[in-house]
Amino acid sequence: LSFFDQFSSPSLLGIPLVLISMTFPALLLPSQDNRWVTSRLSTLQLWTVNQITKQIMMPLDKKGHKWALILTSLMVFLLLINLLGLLPYTFTPTTQLSMSLALAFPLWLATLLTGLRNQPSTTLGHLLPEGTPTPLIPALVLIETTSLLIRPIALGVRLTANLTAGHLLIQLISSATISLMTTMPVVSLLTFLILLLLTILEVAVAMIQAYVFVLLLSLYLQENI
Repeated sequence: LSFFDQFSSPSLLGIPLVLISMTFPALLLPSQDNRWVTSRLSTLQLWTVNQITKQIMMPLDKKGHKWALILTSLMVFLLLINLLGLLPYTFTPTTQLSMSLALAFPLWLATLLTGLRNQPSTTLGHLLPEGTPTPLIPALVLIETTSLLIRPIALGVRLTANLTAGHLLIQLISSATISLMTTMPVVSLLTFLILLLLTILEVAVAMIQAYVFVLLLSLYLQENI
């Protein structure tokens, strides 16, 4: 098998197994009941969402707080997808550029259009830094426009590349652990310990990349409000 086969959705009887794994977060949702005091699980969920919202809204002014619902939902969505991709018999949808760019481009465009609608002169003023010498104006406008248009591509590629690299490393080290088990068991044990550490690192990367994606979007939004 190719190392890149892990980035295609496994299926059983023609049913993609990732659909079954995506039902797992639904099991964590609290069920409706008539009690005033909620369970520990629902309290923990509310506290987690509250902390996520506070972190995302920190760099934003009050005008940007109306984006709280969509940014928090995006953060939870990316977090669950990235972590679910570390389970067996699943794959991470965010390792596909088509999905990452499909999330990055419309949201970046929404922040840009918000700025053009509310404060067009300030938004266009970002393309030309103050005090620029006259001969450099055309070149700087071109460079700033290019950097502005590259933002959604950088958002999507950053998310995809980090997760893809981590999954490939796990695949390589786990393959080495299995192949060395019969010939060099001591070396195999060492590579297994490295695999455990790398798996912990990948869990951290899955959470950090979801946060970085949403944080950069909130910074782009702050520029335009």
